Order: sequence, then C-alpha cells, then structure tokens
Amino acid sequence: MLTPVSSRSGAPASVRAFAPALWSLLLTFVVLGPLLTSPGYLLLRDAVSTPRSFLTDSALGLSDAAARAVPQDALLAWVTTMIDGGIAVTVILALSVWAAGWGAARLVSVVLPRAGIPGQLVAATVAVWNPYVAERLLQGHWSLLAGYAALPWAMCAAVTIRRRRRGGWPALTLSLAAAGLTPTGVLLAAVGALAVLAVPGGRVSVPARVAGGAALTVCASLPWLTATFLAGGGTEADPAGVRAFAARAEPMLGTLGSLAGLGGIWNAGAVPESRSTPWALVGTVLLLVVVGCGVPALWRRRRHPVVVSAAVLAALAVLGPAVAATGAGLAGGAWSMENVPGTGLLRDTQKWVALAMPGYALAAAAGVGALRRRFSGPSTVWATALIAGLLLALPDLAWGVSGQIRPVHYPDGWRKVAESVTARDGDVAVLPGGMFRIFDFSGLVAVLDPLPRMVRADVLQTGTLVVAGGTVAGEGHRAEEVEELLLTGADPAALAANGVGWVVVEHGTPGGLGESQRTLDALEQVYGDDDLSLYRVDGVSGDASPHRASAIAAHMVWLLMSACGAVGVLVQRFARSRKQP
Repeated sequence: MLTPVSSRSGAPASVRAFAPALWSLLLTFVVLGPLLTSPGYLLLRDAVSTPRSFLTDSALGLSDAAARAVPQDALLAWVTTMIDGGIAVTVILALSVWAAGWGAARLVSVVLPRAGIPGQLVAATVAVWNPYVAERLLQGHWSLLAGYAALPWAMCAAVTIRRRRRGGWPALTLSLAAAGLTPTGVLLAAVGALAVLAVPGGRVSVPARVAGGAALTVCASLPWLTATFLAGGGTEADPAGVRAFAARAEPMLGTLGSLAGLGGIWNAGAVPESRSTPWALVGTVLLLVVVGCGVPALWRRRRHPVVVSAAVLAALAVLGPAVAATGAGLAGGAWSMENVPGTGLLRDTQKWVALAMPGYALAAAAGVGALRRRFSGPSTVWATALIAGLLLALPDLAWGVSGQIRPVHYPDGWRKVAESVTARDGDVAVLPGGMFRIFDFSGLVAVLDPLPRMVRADVLQTGTLVVAGGTVAGEGHRAEEVEELLLTGADPAALAANGVGWVVVEHGTPGGLGESQRTLDALEQVYGDDDLSLYRVDGVSGDASPHRASAIAAHMVWLLMSACGAVGVLVQRFARSRKQP
C-alpha cells in the first residue's frame, strides 16, 4: 500500500495541495527560461511566431496542403489582433508544459491517492523532464505539446465520468478542446480518454460514455475535418514520408530502446546534445529505473481502469512505432499512404510515444512508496532521489535545451513587406524555392519560412520537405506550378493567370533562383533591402475561398466548445468550494 504524505507536515494544507502545480511551474521556467525572460519570437525549425497573423484561407486550412496547423493558425490570427504574436505563442507553450506536469500529478492524485505529494512531484517531473518534450521543442512542435499536456487531464475527466460525479463532462470538453489546437493533439487526448471510458465497469454504461467521448472528439476536430473535407488537402501523401519520418535509433539504444526512453525522433538534429552521445543510454536507464520502481505496485492495482488503460497505451506507444520502423512496418506504412486517404497524419510515428507518458508517470509515482516500504525512510527522501535521477538523465533540457530555444528578432524589412502586401491583389509566391530557410538572425538551423504567417495574402507553399538527404513530396500542386514558372523565367502574365499578385525574394538564404531574374525584371518592385525584395504582378485580384464561411463556422464550434468547457469547470469548482466549511 502506498503511504500518504503525513498530515503532521509543517507546511499548510493549502500549500501542500498546490505543490505539484508550483513544482511544474518551476520546471517550466527552467526549461523555457530564455523565451520567458527575453522579448522576441520563436523561430526554430517548424515553430514560427510572428508579430501579427492573418485569417487567410491557408490559416483556415482551405488550400491543397494538409490542414496540419488548424485551428492553431486561425487562433493566432484572432489573438494577435489584441496581443503580440511572440507573446501569444510563448504563453501557450508555457501553459502547455506547465499543464503537462500538473496534469500528471493530478492523474496520480486521482488514481493513486496514497502516493501523496511526493509521488505527485515525481510524476510531474516525468511528464515535463523527458526526451519527448525536449525533442518536440527542438523540432518546433510547440502546439503539439498542448495535446500532450491535455492527455492526463482528459484521463482524469474520464475517471470522473465513470464515477458519475459532477464536472466530468465539462472537464473532458475543455481537455479535448485544448488538445484540439492541432489534429494530432486532439487524437492524443481522445485516445487517452476513450481508453479509460471503454474499460468495463463504472456507474455509467460503456456505450453511453464512449459515444459521448467520441462526439466531443469530433466537435474538437471540426476545424481540420471541415477543411480537409472542403479543400481536400492532405488526402494524399508521399510514401517516401514513411521512411523519412520513422522513429530513429539513438546511440547504444536501438530503436526500441530509444522509444522506451521517450526519445527516437526522426530528425537527428532535433535532439539534445546528451542524446547524441553514449549518455543517451545512461539517461534512458535512469528514466526506466525510476519508472520500473513502481511497476510491481501498479501490477497489484491492475484491475483499476486507469492503470489498465495507461499500461496498455504505454506498451502500444513504444512497441507500435518500433514495429513501424521495421522493414515490414515501413512497407505497410507506404502502402497505406498510397491507398488510404488521410493516413499522412500518422507518418511521424514517434509522436505517438506521448501516449506512454501517463503510464510512466503513474509507475514513477508508485515507485516512491515501493522504495519507502523496501528500504524505509521518508517518502520525501525517495521522491527527491527519483527526481534527481530524472533531472540527471537529461541535464541539457535546462534553459531552453542548452539555449537552443530562444527568441529571435525580425529585421525591419519584414514589417514593411507585411504592411505592403494586401489580400485583395492575389496570392504570394516566394523565392528561393522550398519551404525552409536559413537566416542570419535565426542562427544556422533551417526554419520554416515565416512569410505565410506574416502577410495578409495566401503564400503558396509546395509542402515539399528535404529529410535525411531525401525528398518528401508535398501536397501543394499549384505552388509547384508557380515555383516552376518563376524558376524558368516565365512571363508575368503566366503568374497572373495563376492568381499570383506578389513575388517576395528572401535574400541570404540558400536555395535555387533559376532564371527568375528574367521574370522579376519585368515586374514592379515595391520594396527592397538587403533582406527582402517585394514585386507586384499587375492585373490580379484575389478571390477568397467559397468555403470560408463553413470553415469559420467550424472554428466557432471549437471556440464555443472551449468556452463551455471552461465555464463548466469553473462552475463546478465554485460549487465545491461553497460546500466546503
């Protein structure tokens, strides 16, 4: 039996109750320190924040590219009418990391109440301080971490629903809506919640609660489901992406060992330095020892629905991506990309390792009591030892993953170009070709071109990715045609015929320009400096997608769902506080 924290502790009960939240907040500050202490914008690989975003058709997912950043981009377009985009992204990211730790602690308090505050602090550390968080930060998947953070909260809400207590459905509504910032995020939270809801038992029938959870999942997914249905983006995917995005073996670990240690992202450049050395083995062993200490205790509680769900999810989250990285798995994945529409969403298999986090957190928390029973001593001592082991396992996660997660500042020319481009005069084509850039002001790491999130008009992007020396084709066929016109020096009339009203040249970044100068010489230059040049194509007027109203309506449903969930949770908390003496 796990031992609760002593009621004779010198700390007031209110302080002890908030200890996991405060500890998670401290960890968040240590991880994101450079972003939280300096002004600027997150611009690292896939992460792009800009001073202001706009509600373009692309932001709504209404393009021939997959709706991967829906409703994230639309939310930023609305939020940045009130606050700076750099602040908005930093706040969302910080809240996500904080909520991940606090949510893991909350899951422990619900499932293993006798683990007490020491167990909850260990669980919070597991959720925040691990290779998955580090690698997704370095890859720039800041919004995916919102879904990662919502996962334990969604599972807690599912337990409340099973017990037929008030507040369960509002909490699940809010969790899924928060996770719904990206398609993958809502799927992560939904899988965790539905796994708990589907286990037999409880005071509410299984079909009723599963149907309710599925309905909420659909509502939280409406923005990207609607965009995909109306625009058709992302229904096809290049089979080459399966191999390019397969989980990767880290030093001395192999693929399975890397995944078991919550690492193994496909991009070898998006890993902390310690994970590219033999310390990856040491760190993984430390993490698995911390988790393994509590496995026997969880086994004794194997009839608990959350323990069962978390254990099964952890096993599948590690074994599934490992199998997908084998020859047979790669062949099966390639077949699905060619024959099953929409499976491109699943090609980055390592991201599903997030589903192991609740099980790892529960096991680590249970380990505190197990160590105390076996070796005696206060729970706080063993919790401190386990936390120290977790921190030591990944020492370079601190301070922005050794300073790599830091704000940048755009040269003034970006603001001037953004002010000059209008939405009514056609779409924007960009040179050099490709989606990724290397700028002096953002360091030597390739970053996603920030222009599409900075101007009022749609920026044409091919979606083609260069990964591990190979190429993964994107879905932007119209953008490919326009890019070919520019690189072959086509007449401006050909650009106008394709709805292109602007051409932006981003200087100083690698990439081919082909014969584009011939086209540019025939255009009116609106602005130019050492960083950017802006050209106008005459005779083009922009036409908004006929599906904008439907896409915006779907986003409104998601926003309404978020608001209703938040209000419901606050009302329930207020009601409980009124009942307490």
